[in-house]
Amino acid sequence: MVNITKLYCGESQPADDLRYGHGHGAPRAASERRPIVVWNITRTCNLRCVHCYSDSYAQSYPGELTGEQARGVIDDLAGYGVPALLFSGGEPLVRPDLFDLMRYAASKGLRLTLSTNGTLLDLDKAKILRGIGLRYVGISLDGIGETNDKFRGKAGAFDAAVQGMRNCRAVGQKAGLRLTLTRRNCQDLPQIFDFIEREGIERACFYHLVYSGRGNAADELQPAEVRRAMEVILERTADFHRRGLGKEILTVDNHADNACIYLRLRERDPARAEEVHKWMAWNGGGANSSGIGIANIDTQGNVHPDQFWQSATLGSVKQRPFSQIWSDNSIPLLAQLRNRLPLLKGRCGACGFKPVCGGSFRVRALQVHGDPWAEDPACYLTDEEIGLTAPMEVAPS
Repeated sequence: MVNITKLYCGESQPADDLRYGHGHGAPRAASERRPIVVWNITRTCNLRCVHCYSDSYAQSYPGELTGEQARGVIDDLAGYGVPALLFSGGEPLVRPDLFDLMRYAASKGLRLTLSTNGTLLDLDKAKILRGIGLRYVGISLDGIGETNDKFRGKAGAFDAAVQGMRNCRAVGQKAGLRLTLTRRNCQDLPQIFDFIEREGIERACFYHLVYSGRGNAADELQPAEVRRAMEVILERTADFHRRGLGKEILTVDNHADNACIYLRLRERDPARAEEVHKWMAWNGGGANSSGIGIANIDTQGNVHPDQFWQSATLGSVKQRPFSQIWSDNSIPLLAQLRNRLPLLKGRCGACGFKPVCGGSFRVRALQVHGDPWAEDPACYLTDEEIGLTAPMEVAPS
């Protein structure tokens, strides 16, 4: 994640210690962090989103972890000291024992979040989540009104998700918005920011598309379109900051955003740009994400480098605890991900922003080029900006 509010506006945010290495509890190095675990607790979903990375439908899927197996996973994650556990799906709220598992995880001291489409989040469920002590509920919206409903494959999904957000706010449960940037919804970005302000939403995450499951490159924005989207995100975040509205705005799954922010800051405030570059370099971008700072357990108990890379299985929690799998550097892909910079090829290998981007998102390179170390096809920076066609002055790493 790239925290726009922190980097671009200088406003301190939750998780600064984990993300940028300063504040109480900061690890010595980003590479030493325990992973945030995204757990697909069920594949079943009541919607049919066009970009669903788990290719979920409204049906049951055999072989999902039982309640007993899930509690064993929770015991292991708590003992391993993961900083957060994110319950995802499918749609996690369709799993009958979800709240029981959440209560058990909370009793073990785990920091819990939920990723949901929000359409099933009635007031009673919001109260339960608040009572369990969830830190955050991320509700997916992918446009305003009909745009979202077409994206989600169901009429009325937008109104139901908005009501879910309002139900969370009514009971004091922190909730926010998750949106994947595609050709289908990018035109709605200004209205999305209006909506964030109007609805009192505290946090919003804008995801760059990853070609996984039903998500594919046909929906990807062109570089100029990504630029325009980033301009909207940066300027509207800065506007929130100037007016003291206290919004946390992040982008996800493309660490070229770090370079974009740095270049913008260097034009306006060079001294601050160099300070921000140090934070970015400590974070390392993609170099400390998949396989290090983020992990995935799917519905069958298989462990993956991240939730989008389910074609690469590192092991199964049905056979071996997650902590043992994640600590095993004899697994070739894990070892490579943990020292990936020398392996990067093409534009990523030659990029002057490699210390802050870290090669961005490796599974996207695999999906397009058939090689996880090839250049990330979603990079929207020019050759000149990354130092391929002219000398580039970048802050020392």
